[in-house]
Amino acid sequence: MKRILVIDDDESLRDMVRAALDQKGFEVLEADSGVAGIEKARKELPDLILCDVQMQHMDGYLTLSVLRNEPTTAAIPVILMTGQPDHSGMRHSMELGADDYLPKPFTLDSLYAAVNTRLKKAQVLRQEAEKQLADLRDNISLMLPHELRTPLNGILAYGELLAVEAGRLPASEVAEMGQVIHDSGKRLERLVENFLIYAQIELLGADAQKVTALRQKETRSPAKLVEEHARDQAYAASRSDDLVLDLADVPVPISADYLAKIVDELVQNAFKFSERGRQVTVTLSESSNSVVLSVSDRGRGFSTEHITKVGAFMQFDRKVLEQQGLGLGLVIAKRLSELHGGALSIQSERGATTTVTVRLPKAPAS
Repeated sequence: MKRILVIDDDESLRDMVRAALDQKGFEVLEADSGVAGIEKARKELPDLILCDVQMQHMDGYLTLSVLRNEPTTAAIPVILMTGQPDHSGMRHSMELGADDYLPKPFTLDSLYAAVNTRLKKAQVLRQEAEKQLADLRDNISLMLPHELRTPLNGILAYGELLAVEAGRLPASEVAEMGQVIHDSGKRLERLVENFLIYAQIELLGADAQKVTALRQKETRSPAKLVEEHARDQAYAASRSDDLVLDLADVPVPISADYLAKIVDELVQNAFKFSERGRQVTVTLSESSNSVVLSVSDRGRGFSTEHITKVGAFMQFDRKVLEQQGLGLGLVIAKRLSELHGGALSIQSERGATTTVTVRLPKAPAS
């Protein structure tokens, strides 16, 4: 049984709404003020809240604002009721996070329609959130043990062999084992590095002052840096001949370290998901109001569904395609772009061309 909280200082209206909703099988909770409603919402966590706008001491707007600012009640759908509907009031209520606006006097049919619509929408959102959580859980359980154990197994196995048999092994085999240990260590290093950078980015995003300071950074001559990091990724993939560069040496409104990270992640992905002999093109350019970094490849591409689901710990087709990493690289580039006031976009055709574009706004002319 769905529970609905009615917050209104008009007892007769509460009685009418309770009687109407009782007939439809809802459990109705009541509060005669904004303060009482907030307390009851915290304690009971109803499925939906109907709240009057015009109330003494604490009006519906302030009540809604408090509800939205508390983690326990932030996601509860709220319908505001008012006898003085106007466009500015509706806009203000939506800006505060109201889910709907019910003008008084309203018919029972209007009440039922508003309640049922909001409850159905909340159910759809809940189901989608549960699905995303299940997908995330599946991705982590599928890839985390593999990503930790695979390089560790190489390090431990060859390390033990070298410790016991090094004196009896040919120098070439010792060197080969050392290379495996080194490569496995670098793989773990990148895993840990991306964990730490992702955590750092999320902490930065929660601090407005740090975000403001971040946006004051600039790399004045980025072409050399972009070229070096793109070539490093091409060399690591043994595909130096596939790299094409078209770089304008224009100031980029981001620190050198974070720009290098974006380049590393996007170029590494481009080589990872395209075949040897197919070009990977890195372009740096400017428009009237932004600086644009784009990386294009001719690989297997993203589906539209995959593009909309890009996020941390999300990898696609992992059950059928061998991949390394935790799916953090692309989301790190995306979040860095957003923290600097920009955006990352993906244009892709399945099995054809993929272009990942980062746009960063230029600093306003002083």
